[in-house]
Amino acid sequence: MKSRTYRTYTALETQQLAKKLALLLRPNDVLTLTGDLGAGKTTFTKGIGIGLGVKRTINSPTFTIVKSYHGEMPLYHIDAYRLEETAEDIGFDDYFNGDGLSVVEWPQYVEDYLPEERLDITIKSEGDNERVLVFEPKGAFFEYVCEELAR
Repeated sequence: MKSRTYRTYTALETQQLAKKLALLLRPNDVLTLTGDLGAGKTTFTKGIGIGLGVKRTINSPTFTIVKSYHGEMPLYHIDAYRLEETAEDIGFDDYFNGDGLSVVEWPQYVEDYLPEERLDITIKSEGDNERVLVFEPKGAFFEYVCEELAR
């Protein structure tokens, strides 16, 4: 499956890319976001929320693990960082097979629970505001999404 690479130069551009992506997604879709602290994972998720019409402020769910937001479809923002030392299942199937879009930060800590079909996104910081985002589609639908996003 062919990966796609994008470069953004401001937080706003990162959000605009995510917003454009959100318009191509559907309920039950899962996105994973990998990147160092401060790479822009939550900024990207804010753009997804904007695309879905979420009105509430989106921030990192670090201490609650999952935050739910309501827009045109529910957005489940999952931060798996605190699950590093445990194999705890917090009901991932309910989110991944529910009626909303799931965005998972630190997916390496919940790899066993992730669906096979998903869009893996790696975000790398290059300077204060510049970001390199690599989209790796897993499955035919996400290949289609990446093709449409590139247009």
